[in-house]
Amino acid sequence: MTLRHGAIALVLAALGAVLPLGCTKSPPAGNAVAGVAPGTWHGSDNDLGARSLLARVAPRDEGLGAASLYLQGHSLPAGDGCPDGMASIDGRFCIDRYEASLVEVLPNGDERPFAPFETVEGRVVRAVSSRGVFPQGYISEVQAKDACARSGKRLCKPTEWRNACMGPKHTVFGYGNTRVTGRCNDNGRSPMLTVLRMRTSHPSEWTHDRMNDPRLNQAPHTLSRAGEHEGCTNGYGVYDMVGNLHEWVDDPAGTFQGGYYLDTHLNGDGCNYRTVAHASAYHDYSTGFRCCADPE
Repeated sequence: MTLRHGAIALVLAALGAVLPLGCTKSPPAGNAVAGVAPGTWHGSDNDLGARSLLARVAPRDEGLGAASLYLQGHSLPAGDGCPDGMASIDGRFCIDRYEASLVEVLPNGDERPFAPFETVEGRVVRAVSSRGVFPQGYISEVQAKDACARSGKRLCKPTEWRNACMGPKHTVFGYGNTRVTGRCNDNGRSPMLTVLRMRTSHPSEWTHDRMNDPRLNQAPHTLSRAGEHEGCTNGYGVYDMVGNLHEWVDDPAGTFQGGYYLDTHLNGDGCNYRTVAHASAYHDYSTGFRCCADPE
């Protein structure tokens, strides 16, 4: 049984964690949040110089230029016809090893890193898969599909995503059938409470604008860099499919899977986690994605 976020908010409040609320087909309008303790990112950094931006979002890997590594993606040996950086799932399809981050495609065709804590409305973006960077939240299924397509990929089908998550041993959490708290990014703190001081007893506060505030995924104990939880993987070598960010799959009605840093079990455990309460145009701080592709 799949629960709506609004229906489970009071349950989570008792546990000290809160799922995104306001889960309707048409996200409600809201006012910008003012007077909140500042985060590390204030509004748009897309107009800053590359050095300033990369200092915040680029990988921590040493020995390579940050911009070069970010734009190239995390290159891994190809296998079974899969492009570099993708894992082969028994030769049937390919999937990105890491949750997607984005580059922005400029009008002249050049590309630059896109700030992972912002919405993508009005921007032309392309999906990349890189270790050591913050993956992209604040994105809808529609936008994710377009970003995958610009990289010659596609969103994963629901069954593909689930099979890749469970690994070759077909286990509930990929690494095993029993959850190990903290092995994946699955026990964070709600930034809606700690940053925006929102109250679960006041649903009117949970507006679309607030759910997409760029400060949310920059708060402590929220989003992790891709691959940072080294044990959150399986025999296929894919990372973070449980926790960190919800991941959109290819469903015109709107579905995301895998849970995020506050919840990996209320809508199903681990790889069985599935939420269908949102339209494909919905997005908030918790929604991310990764791409699939057919073998060459």
